[in-house]
Amino acid sequence: MIMSLFLLLTQICLPDCFATMGDATARFPSDSLLQWSKWQLLDSILPTGGFAHSFGLEAAMQARIVSHPQHLQSYIIHTLENTGSLLLPFVHSASTSPDFQTWRQLDMILDATLTNEVSRKASVSQGSALMRVSSSVFSEIPSLKMMRNASLSNGDACFHHAPAFGLVCGLVGLDSETCQRAYMFITMRDIISAATRLNLVGPLGAAVLQHQVSFVAEELLKKWKNRGVDEACQTSPLLDTVQGCHSYLFSRLFCS
Repeated sequence: MIMSLFLLLTQICLPDCFATMGDATARFPSDSLLQWSKWQLLDSILPTGGFAHSFGLEAAMQARIVSHPQHLQSYIIHTLENTGSLLLPFVHSASTSPDFQTWRQLDMILDATLTNEVSRKASVSQGSALMRVSSSVFSEIPSLKMMRNASLSNGDACFHHAPAFGLVCGLVGLDSETCQRAYMFITMRDIISAATRLNLVGPLGAAVLQHQVSFVAEELLKKWKNRGVDEACQTSPLLDTVQGCHSYLFSRLFCS
């Protein structure tokens, strides 16, 4: 009886709900929808695979480079500096020109730039997942699906994460500075999440650490934002070397 009543209510209510979803852009201001899209892109529930990577932290722990919360804070800051100097130029360029040709060119340049095989595979894995998820989630942007399908058909795209992130943010409608700040945020979020699972810091300590590092992250953003890809560089090559050793670990929890 209860199940029959539930099915009846579903048949009555759901068609109206789905009918109103189609004209959502007409009923709400574009700024309001933009905010929802922005929060969804930053939400950890978005299945892009970021939590499968530690950004070399696991290898750094086993190499005894990081063994204390103070070491962890220094490691996060250096990783964010590397992210800002090397990857933000690709996010910036893709977000300011979110078109197929620019994205493909940036993707190829970054693939040639990343000499660390571990970080290269991590970038491709996360970028591929982001393009797959975004083309399904943001169905109001058909060009996302068209770009992904065309690249898969040609088989010559790598789908690196930084250009893909900039492309998606640009097509969704975020400004370039917000895109770059968001990229720094998800990098910081994923490293601290990895540190929690590696028992370097507890959940409360991780929240405190993230708040403390956010002030430094904002300064790093101001330092490295709005640069072209010709200015992309590594500032902490030791961290890149440590991450490259991840595949040689006897036992490991993360992919990179």
